[in-house]
Amino acid sequence: MQQAKTTIETPAAEQHEGPSIKSHLAGHLRDYGMLAALVVIMLLFQVLTEGTLMRPVNLTNLFLQNSYIIIMAIGMLLVIVAGHIDLSVGSVVGFIGALAAVMMVNWHMSPFLVVPLCLICGLLIGAAQGYWVAYWKIPSFIVTLAGMLVFRGLTLALLEGQSVGPFPSGFQLLSTGFVPDLFSDERPNVTAILLGVLAAGAIVLLAARSRARSLRFGIDEEPFAFFIVKNGLVAAAIVYIAYLLSTYRGLPNVLITMAVLIAIYTFLTNKSTIGRRIYALGGNEKAAKLSGINTERLTFLTFANMGMLAALAGLIFAARLNTATPKAGFAFELDVIAAVFIGGASMSGGVGKVIGAVVGALIMGVMNNGMSILGIGIDWQQVIKGLVLLAAVIFDVYNKTKQR
Repeated sequence: MQQAKTTIETPAAEQHEGPSIKSHLAGHLRDYGMLAALVVIMLLFQVLTEGTLMRPVNLTNLFLQNSYIIIMAIGMLLVIVAGHIDLSVGSVVGFIGALAAVMMVNWHMSPFLVVPLCLICGLLIGAAQGYWVAYWKIPSFIVTLAGMLVFRGLTLALLEGQSVGPFPSGFQLLSTGFVPDLFSDERPNVTAILLGVLAAGAIVLLAARSRARSLRFGIDEEPFAFFIVKNGLVAAAIVYIAYLLSTYRGLPNVLITMAVLIAIYTFLTNKSTIGRRIYALGGNEKAAKLSGINTERLTFLTFANMGMLAALAGLIFAARLNTATPKAGFAFELDVIAAVFIGGASMSGGVGKVIGAVVGALIMGVMNNGMSILGIGIDWQQVIKGLVLLAAVIFDVYNKTKQR
């Protein structure tokens, strides 16, 4: 005797119904929370400084002052996602700046030769530290703490306790140069506006393609209305900032450098095999190793990459100051690590995004800039930044506890 089979059919509209805006926000509270915090902080300081914060000249200085922090935060994100830490980046910044100064000022070498040599040197420094962490299993905290002391001492030795400079004008363009206007010599800078529009259009196009690809596989990551509003606001913000910068001197060279790095590392972490493996390594190293991932090589590569980006930050910082000083890079590692954690990375590894690290660095930069304009002393600035970092970590722990 056969039993009749009954099936309950679900309407097609219900089968493909995407998440609500409320549920989507709840699932991405940390990501959007930090972005909202950046907007609120900027609006707050815009009011408190009576409009000074968003003036084109101050906005340009904001990017110049925080470019090296953002660049290092991208590299530090990969290190922290892999489950490690690098305390030596500030000392590497100072050492590379000193090395570049000695090569250009004392040895009269061309900047076109010095820059790649310094980047290779930074890569080797990161690789040397990564070797001990990856293959000898020495804790990264100890290895990089030793590196901090070693390269701080080498910086003093190279400079003999004195500042060395100034640098050739070609080298200074690395930080203080601007993209020339290809259409006119008058303000606003048309090239800056055009590049801003192209960047905004590219972001919207890539987001639309990613959404379409997800929908083809039956994945509806966010409500359509929210998708439109979010990307519209991002595009408008980029165009508006480009316009503000165009009314001063245009887009700084270092802003283009940051944009290219953000694009490369966002693709690396979101779309590439090596990026997914780094997250797997940080999430559970033993499971990653058992699944066939070469965890030692990945750890080695993350530290080598960090060393190279720290070297680039050191060159940009030295070019901005137009001199190399023995105290260059002092305590930079604290701002970089704080930026990554504020941006949503987890100390246990496996969690974090490039855009989050950039947002975290911008939060730190806007706070530094705004408090300096208001005349708040360095003592209270440190207190406030420490409290912000603590609040970000507490917020992260609260979200994880709530999701369990």
